[in-house]
Amino acid sequence: MKKSNQTMSKGFWYLEPPSAQMTMPDQEITKMPLPQQQQTRNLLLLSGVIDFTLVLLKIVVGWFSNSHALIADGIHSFSDLVTDIMVWILNRVGTEEPDEDHPYGHARFEAIGALILGAVLVIVAGFLVYDSVLRLIDIQSVEIPTWPALVAAVVSMGAKEWLYQITRNIGEKTGSNLLVANAWHHRSDALSSVIVLIGVGGAILGVAWLEMVAAIGVAFMIALVGLKLIKESIEELVDTALAESTVADIQKTIENASGVHGVHSLRTRKMGPAVILEIHLQVDPAISVSEGHYIGDWVTQQLSYKFREINDVTFHIDIEDDAHAKVLTLPLRVEARRELLKAWNDHLPVEDMQKLTLHYLGEVINIEVYLTECPAADKFEQQKVLAEAAATITWLGEIKFWYS
Repeated sequence: MKKSNQTMSKGFWYLEPPSAQMTMPDQEITKMPLPQQQQTRNLLLLSGVIDFTLVLLKIVVGWFSNSHALIADGIHSFSDLVTDIMVWILNRVGTEEPDEDHPYGHARFEAIGALILGAVLVIVAGFLVYDSVLRLIDIQSVEIPTWPALVAAVVSMGAKEWLYQITRNIGEKTGSNLLVANAWHHRSDALSSVIVLIGVGGAILGVAWLEMVAAIGVAFMIALVGLKLIKESIEELVDTALAESTVADIQKTIENASGVHGVHSLRTRKMGPAVILEIHLQVDPAISVSEGHYIGDWVTQQLSYKFREINDVTFHIDIEDDAHAKVLTLPLRVEARRELLKAWNDHLPVEDMQKLTLHYLGEVINIEVYLTECPAADKFEQQKVLAEAAATITWLGEIKFWYS
């Protein structure tokens, strides 16, 4: 490749056609593991059976053993049963493949379900607090619970802690936030049984009000779980960005990719367990469209290697930082070519312009003109004449002449 040392008013170079090849290191592409859907559904079925059993156990034993706290805990377990049913339905819907009406898939149904569940839990908690306060006001009429309530509380603690462990494990493996949330709901039920155990034990020992306080404590635990679900669901539904540290890590990975000169307008959001990205990549303005697009594909591949939760990447290739909107005043190809040919009408036959490449940079257009081969002695004079003839074109930046 040769570059002349002459410069005209608009600037031009005499270059021979280049020959270049961009190579990338070979890298094996691995697929993300499929969600363990059948294992999840088996777990939900088992969880539903256990919750149904605990509901009957707590409410029946609580009724016959005069334990208001245990009945409240039974209502808590009933909310778990409703959760299991909801998670079962939404897990089936949320894991369906994208379709024409839902091009990004159905994962948002999980967020909607979690939002509804959170609201239900807060309502249930409010009811339990109200009922417990009424009983505290009239504490003299409250009957003292008996020992079967203690046994039921211990059984509930063991069963719910076991469900918490296996549900969280599968939820983290499949990347399901709803399943992980459901696991913590099991843990809250186990902790609420601990509170019931303390309250019932205290009441049996003569501190009657302790059971009502335990019931209120259970209610507040239910409310906290519900509010957390509501908060996380709303954040997903309104496309809240990922944590700043995660976004910074993603941006650093992009900036370190070969061929990327900068990144801006990086947007992140979640769709169920998946992360969706929109990015603007700044590349060398002189490269071809296909090379710029390949750099974008390369960045996408690198992101998928490092961040397994990233499911979809939309990239836009830029030659400058266009984060701020601007009014477009430069002409498109047809008009630009027409102005050039008009300026060169007396100096260049139309058929001698074999190819025209436009580079839009800021407020000007740099152009590359491919001309029919002519004697070397005539090239410099031809370029000088053409550059001077085009000097009046206001949008024109540099001119590069190529011959073939």
